[in-house]
Amino acid sequence: MEIAYQVGQVVIRGSLDLQQQWQDQLEQFRASRDAGFDTYCWAHHYLIDPFQHFQPFPVLARLAAEPGNMKLATSVLLLPLLNPVDVAEQVATLDHICEGRLILGLGLGYRPEECEAFGTQMSERGARHSEALELMQKLWTEDEVNHHGRFYHVTGAHPTARPYQKPYPKLWLAAMSDPAIRRVGREGHPLFIGPVQPYDTIRRQVDLYHQTLEEYGHPIPEDMVIVREFFCAENREDALDKARRGFERKYAEYSAHGFQGTDEEMTSKITGDLEALMDDTFIVGSPDECVEQIARYRDLGFNQVSIRLFYPETPQKDVMDHIELVGKDVVPGVHKL
Repeated sequence: MEIAYQVGQVVIRGSLDLQQQWQDQLEQFRASRDAGFDTYCWAHHYLIDPFQHFQPFPVLARLAAEPGNMKLATSVLLLPLLNPVDVAEQVATLDHICEGRLILGLGLGYRPEECEAFGTQMSERGARHSEALELMQKLWTEDEVNHHGRFYHVTGAHPTARPYQKPYPKLWLAAMSDPAIRRVGREGHPLFIGPVQPYDTIRRQVDLYHQTLEEYGHPIPEDMVIVREFFCAENREDALDKARRGFERKYAEYSAHGFQGTDEEMTSKITGDLEALMDDTFIVGSPDECVEQIARYRDLGFNQVSIRLFYPETPQKDVMDHIELVGKDVVPGVHKL
């Protein structure tokens, strides 16, 4: 099983100078590379107050200069907000800069503020995503592209920006709700789940995904990815104690942003008891306990786990110590799964 380092929105606006934030995150990147992580994943949002966060394409282009053995991933790019012609050419360019190390994780997004800013509708996200990806795949593989859909139009285009990887970079498609799971299965793409669905829900959704793949005649893709909130310490009690404040702040903001959408189970998780969320959704504990919890997802068919290792207001030294511990005592165990 492979393990990825997930960078999300965690730095509180004004808590850190932006240049210092970048230098800290560059140090974390190098540490995770040296710790043996397989992939480095960068999230994507706009207007994400109260967090401050850098955009994925220029960040990954910079990191491609020194990745070691790591792959680099968008985790995930909010495709419905963007123009697919631009994304197709940006991805092709970045894939060459990365020399084929790029993984393109895609998702719908969940914030009305972002849709408003980009002139789209929340209700159109799924349809825009599907059409945009279809057009991108044409632009990467066809000599002449004609596309006239609901949202996008291209006539007689002759694409010249081709990815390094053939036919294009590996895709991961994010889904949280059952309709989104079915959409990914219907289109035959690798599934990317997380970070807040509990284990029993994920087990049911994996079954739904496999049923939908079979229904539409698709083989089971090689990859299936799970994202988890994560905290490791010498024992579970220490891990819970150290993680609690960062978890509380992050999930308070998730709730304020409407991350849960209208799903009743998600709402109860995001807005409810943090202790319950940590017990049945997050990976928290000693190194051995963390590997055991990750192994449960391997048993469901996941071959990739992406973990967050730092949270709001976590000192850089603590982040670096956490990466070192995980690299020494967790990464080798996950690689054996």
